[in-house]
Amino acid sequence: MNNEQKRMSGIKIMARLIKILKPLTPIMMITITFGVLGFLAATAVTTFGAIAIGNVLKLDMGFTLNQAVKIIIGCAILRGGLRAIEQYSGHYIAFKILAILRDQVFKALRKLAPAKLETKEKGNLISVITSDIELLEVFYAHTIAPIAIGIITSGITAGVLYSINHYFGIIAVVFYLIVGLLIPVISSKYANQSGLEYRNEFGNTNSFLLDSLKGIKEVLLFGAGNDRLKTINENSEKLNEKLKVIKEHEGIIKAFTDITIMIAIIVTLFTGVKLFESSTINLGQVIVSVVLLASSFGPTVALSNLSNNLMHTFACAQRLFNVLDEVPAVNEVAGNEDLNIDYIDVRDMEFKYKGRDEVLLKDVNLNIEKGDKVAIIGESGCGKSTLLKLIMRFWDVEKGSIEIDNNDIKNIPTKALRKSESLVSQETFLFNDTIENNLKIGKIDATYEEVVEAAKKASIHEFIETLPNRYKTNVGEIGSNLSSGEKQRLGIARAFLRNSQVLILDEPTSNLDTLNEAQILKSIKNESEDKTIIMVSHRKSSTAICDKKVYVRNNTLEFN
Repeated sequence: MNNEQKRMSGIKIMARLIKILKPLTPIMMITITFGVLGFLAATAVTTFGAIAIGNVLKLDMGFTLNQAVKIIIGCAILRGGLRAIEQYSGHYIAFKILAILRDQVFKALRKLAPAKLETKEKGNLISVITSDIELLEVFYAHTIAPIAIGIITSGITAGVLYSINHYFGIIAVVFYLIVGLLIPVISSKYANQSGLEYRNEFGNTNSFLLDSLKGIKEVLLFGAGNDRLKTINENSEKLNEKLKVIKEHEGIIKAFTDITIMIAIIVTLFTGVKLFESSTINLGQVIVSVVLLASSFGPTVALSNLSNNLMHTFACAQRLFNVLDEVPAVNEVAGNEDLNIDYIDVRDMEFKYKGRDEVLLKDVNLNIEKGDKVAIIGESGCGKSTLLKLIMRFWDVEKGSIEIDNNDIKNIPTKALRKSESLVSQETFLFNDTIENNLKIGKIDATYEEVVEAAKKASIHEFIETLPNRYKTNVGEIGSNLSSGEKQRLGIARAFLRNSQVLILDEPTSNLDTLNEAQILKSIKNESEDKTIIMVSHRKSSTAICDKKVYVRNNTLEFN
């Protein structure tokens, strides 16, 4: 992820997470209401148990034994139902929110693509989409409601204790604040960085593992297995160290919480004894007060334990918001009208990648009319592929302009531009799906006959027919069941199926032998006579179908 982005405070992160909850506020109110009633019922079971025992010991408890037993049974039965409703509504909210967050992330990634995603570690992104968002379930199901439940329940309990004697009420409030507020605040202050470091290390480990799995063939061929394994072990050790810090912190917080509760019980008992000795209250009231306080810390302890969960939650939320807040390389233009490209005009264009000092392309002027076949030639790294991406508006130019029919490309609806241009890159990405469905990416509603026709044009049909399931054959993950040349021909077939006005080819035959290259070039020439072709290639044989050749030299274009 982008480590340069400013870290948000825990309060800002929580406020933003709560804001997402706004549409589900009524259901959250149900969760809180039933949660409060559930905890009060649980506390009542313990408290009236003490009252029942007091009655057996012939103490004045304010309730008869029969009344106490009935209340215990009623509260015990209610506790189960109330808890079930609280948990159901809380988790309904959590999983609904997770779906909303995933939708927001995918929308953000779509806006960042393709330019901004080229430099992102895919394992880290996968970690955000899966485990990071999943861990936010803890916040929505086990954080927001418990905070409200803890405050309300503690307030009611403190009120009851205050009605017995105001000293008991004051003691309760003081220790509730220590356990439920002071300890979590101090804890989160010192632990937030540990949580973020752990999640970042987790994402880096994911990226390395994903990279190793993708390159397993190269790892085996070049005997790099031991080095990779060593790095994986080192990453695991780093993860363990980060987790150890978090767990040690959790242990300290739990110890402080338990000690604080014991002190609260002792202070209440001592106060009760003193009040009893002064005949301010009776022995039954002392017993009820001590038992009520001791049994009421459940919601407050939950608040204290939140600091442990919030370390992970805030770290996950920070990484999530980093994705959502990242500014796209280009701002999409709304609209979906059809675009007729009669000519493309590049005027005095200059471009350099963000974060780099050197200008990659400058003083670039190029006019491409409809039906032109233009070859862009130059050494590796001179900016040929970048020029193609600029024409497709993957990036915006620094100076000058790129216009289509006198309209600046920055003002043309993005969907219309994507629909009018098709790109065949050096590496064709294939999804883990059938050949037919991979080709249909070019045209979702294409018929089977159209798919076959496109494959024939790309000289891949005969090969597909030799496969056991023909067009229903699964290509494997990233096309692992196919050769580089076969994948490249499928990419060209996909472009033929797309049937865009402008065909942009970035080394389209680099993975093909001479025979297949000749067949593909013949198909491109025959099937694209009325289309505009912009081609980058090192091979003279590939550029032979182009009637205009442009050379990239010294960061600008030269015409021969």
